[in-house]
Amino acid sequence: MQDDLKTRLCDAVDAGFDRQVAFLSELTAHPSTRGNEQSAQGFMAGELTARGYEVDRWQIDIADIQHLPGFSPVIGPYEDAVNVVGTHRARSGGARSGGGRSLILNGHIDVVPAGPLDMWDSPPFEPRVVDGWLYGRGGGDMKAGLASNLFALDALTACGLAPGGDVFFQSVVEEECTGNGALACLARGYKADAALIPEPFAEHLVTAQLGVLWFQVHLKGLPTHVAYAGTGSNAIEAAIPLIQALHEMEHRWNAAEHRSDDYAHAEHALNLNIGRIQGGDWTSSVPAWCVFDVRMGLFPGQSIDAAKAEIEQVILDAARGNAFLRNSLPDIVYHGFHAEGYALSQDSSEHAASAIIALEAAHHSVTGTALERAAITATTDARFFGLYADTPALVYGPRAEAIHGFNERVDLESLRRVTKATAMFIADWCGTEEV
Repeated sequence: MQDDLKTRLCDAVDAGFDRQVAFLSELTAHPSTRGNEQSAQGFMAGELTARGYEVDRWQIDIADIQHLPGFSPVIGPYEDAVNVVGTHRARSGGARSGGGRSLILNGHIDVVPAGPLDMWDSPPFEPRVVDGWLYGRGGGDMKAGLASNLFALDALTACGLAPGGDVFFQSVVEEECTGNGALACLARGYKADAALIPEPFAEHLVTAQLGVLWFQVHLKGLPTHVAYAGTGSNAIEAAIPLIQALHEMEHRWNAAEHRSDDYAHAEHALNLNIGRIQGGDWTSSVPAWCVFDVRMGLFPGQSIDAAKAEIEQVILDAARGNAFLRNSLPDIVYHGFHAEGYALSQDSSEHAASAIIALEAAHHSVTGTALERAAITATTDARFFGLYADTPALVYGPRAEAIHGFNERVDLESLRRVTKATAMFIADWCGTEEV
């Protein structure tokens, strides 16, 4: 790419950066927790329409995706799960017609719950900018990434250019619990030569990510008055040995001989989390029921079916060792993430190599430093493109802190750099044509 174009793109990002921060603030103000994303998606669809993109907004139908690899089971209604895709069609017709390569710019609009409001320094959905950071739930994870994707495209427009290949700007739901939003985009026919997902991993290229499995364990007890607790069975207390057994399994899975190459250096990459527990009906009654929710990580290449079989065996073995549970074995219900791990590092295709080289060059042009690589202990929607669509998925986004925590914040100068690098990457990967 010519130095003149690099300079023009950077200047365009700088000129539009105040608007970008204002956009991010407005988007962050939408409390788009699961099931409540519609207003944020409406805002996004309006912004894409105003820019002249072809906008596709649809409600996800489980019937369209439940048979596909990568689908995660859901509990409860699925109304209001709405995706938005804005499409730019290259005049040259894309790579097959001698134009540029196509690209998916993917980001998720859903955010995790804010938790107790009194534990935030300021309301989580009233974003504020302090000392170069934007605070607010979802500002980092990952509405800043959606902003960088959109304003990188704006920078090309400001230079009188458009991508020389087809570009699909995706704003999806369900990333935080299933990934079914990204899967629904694949089912709808959105495919490209590469995907870029600006998740907030501090301007590093994610070379590998873990898989994630969610499940619930349901226990049933015998209710009785607490005065006669010896004759009843406490379902909450019965959960304790099962949780201990699961943590012992977690320790085994993290052993050196089980780690994939990308995580050979990691002593404890796989984390088991008891994320929620409910049980009982009355303080003076021995609880008759208990449900606890579990999240467990998986290495790339680790079989989900084999993992589920071992989890079930561990729980049932522990239950049979308990005087109460052996007569009332737990039920295990899978819901949410059925996510396989994904390693970009294992993609030896020409497209993967070319995309990484283009991103490395863009990052170096903006920062003057080499692009660092990282294997992360979380999951992203990259797996859908890399595992099920033969599409290299590059995860590269701004620096953020306290994501999923209190006082979540994103570094605005990091966002500026990522936006510049993304604009250069689009211009290099897709080529350009005059507007």
